[in-house]
Amino acid sequence: MPISGQTLLSHVGYSAWANQLLLSMPPCALILFASTFFPLAVRAQAPEIQNPAGIKMTIDAADKDPALSVTIPDGPPNDRTFKILLPEHVTVRSHGQIEAQHLYIYDHNPASKAPRWKKVGNALEYETDFGQIHFVARATLVDDGILFHYDFVNRGATDYDMATAITDPRFHAVFYDPRLERTYVHHKDGFALLAFRTPERLTMPLTEWFPVRYLASYTAPVPTDLVQRRDDGITYRYSPDRVDTPMIATLSQDETWVAASFSRDPGNVWTNPQLTCQHVDPQVPLPHGAHAHYEMKILIFKGTLQDALRKVSVQVNELE
Repeated sequence: MPISGQTLLSHVGYSAWANQLLLSMPPCALILFASTFFPLAVRAQAPEIQNPAGIKMTIDAADKDPALSVTIPDGPPNDRTFKILLPEHVTVRSHGQIEAQHLYIYDHNPASKAPRWKKVGNALEYETDFGQIHFVARATLVDDGILFHYDFVNRGATDYDMATAITDPRFHAVFYDPRLERTYVHHKDGFALLAFRTPERLTMPLTEWFPVRYLASYTAPVPTDLVQRRDDGITYRYSPDRVDTPMIATLSQDETWVAASFSRDPGNVWTNPQLTCQHVDPQVPLPHGAHAHYEMKILIFKGTLQDALRKVSVQVNELE
């Protein structure tokens, strides 16, 4: 009966046997032996980056589509980690057109070709091509969160009025907030719950509340119809109150940590509470032959909403 590598390791005298065997093997057989008996020793490990606050960021190795796994140091071990799609989709709109075109959309397909990630300092990044558009996505772990940078290069002849990549943190963990009881935006009068105008959300069955998107305008017009039940089966709910800071923030379940997404110029800040994602995604024009880029950031730190506001006020103008 074949002997496994683990069984061999437990045999007395294995070391001498292994040394003699390895020395006698040709290089090709040595590689086969190592991959058969010691797969963990040769398996490439996803790089892990950690900041001084103890937050860890690594590639989500279980997902072929580009995604990150982020873990905070506090809370139950099985409830501290969440996923960030990098991005959830890449979308453009040709000049003069109304309909947008998805160049890429996340589908968690095991047959997908995983990107070739590389670690650069405290950043994880990859690059790819969508036809004539070259795309680079980078996530940098910093002291108080994660900075996301997206690059677009249009090598084709088509002018695009809009290009965007949608960063999608899915807080199915310590920040999970399905009824939007801990998710805030900032108005001229201060912080308020994003969905405080919809108190019935707290008691209605989740089967009625979901699926829903809840939005607050920053630069986009506030629609007249604040509740829109669309053909896709999703209810879009709009706050009548315009925000004055381009951020959306969620407190952890024990209210000691803050996750707050912000960018320079989003149309709306919004969430899908079923995932407790946060969206502040900008859009950039991408004419033919042009290069465009932008940044957004997710603060993840131990502190208060006021701490988050102070950080955003300083850092938002530093974003590209």
